[in-house]
Amino acid sequence: MIKLQSTVTCPECGHQSAQTMPEDACQYIYVCERCGVQLKPKKGDCCVYCSYGDVPCPPVQQERTSSMSKE
Repeated sequence: MIKLQSTVTCPECGHQSAQTMPEDACQYIYVCERCGVQLKPKKGDCCVYCSYGDVPCPPVQQERTSSMSKE
């Protein structure tokens, strides 16, 4: 089952915020609610949820689910 909630943790100030992820897109920019720093994906990640969230974005979750069902 695809999860749509991810808790994003700011690497600058440590603030955590529960966010609802879009189902069919990757989010490239996230602005921390506390310190205002603009987060962008780390090299190799598709979006801020994959870099700073506790749950990867829905497209990545779907890809992992599909690859696991083929094994």
